[in-house]
Amino acid sequence: MKGYQQQTDAELMTSLGKGDRHAFTEIYQRYWKKLLAIAYIHNKNKAAAEEIVQEVFISLWNRRHELYADHLNAYLATAVRLSVFKCYLRQKRRTEIIAQTAGPATSTWDEEKIYTRFLQQHINGIVEVLPEKCRLVFKLSRIDGLTIPEVARRMGIAEKTAESHLTKALKVLKLKLNHPY
Repeated sequence: MKGYQQQTDAELMTSLGKGDRHAFTEIYQRYWKKLLAIAYIHNKNKAAAEEIVQEVFISLWNRRHELYADHLNAYLATAVRLSVFKCYLRQKRRTEIIAQTAGPATSTWDEEKIYTRFLQQHINGIVEVLPEKCRLVFKLSRIDGLTIPEVARRMGIAEKTAESHLTKALKVLKLKLNHPY
């Protein structure tokens, strides 16, 4: 391996073209730190930078028979920058796809919120025109969450009376919601 450390980039590329694994190892050891720094500077993510550098070296090995670069340093640096750019494009595309698929669900969700608010206002309007005791029993039961015995105690009426007021309020609501006009 000592002989490889003294070889020029051109000599290493020639050896690499013949499938010499030691030449590849020397290229890797010679340039991986520099390439990692370049990738990190461009995307600020160490894991992504490492992955990009590994992909560049894998590509170098896979294309070793057809590739020749006089200036290996410049070639590898350009390959890393290009890989970073491709990574940006992939991420941008993913973001666009997510935005496209999330868009209709978000708008549906907004429509449901609007419909729910409209329905709640409609119910509130119906409740407001109920007779006073009926309205009070409904609000204590359905809005405040009290049970019929609690409503009866709070209002000072019999449980059966509270129950009949609530039944009347629910019938009116059901009728008005099913037949709004």
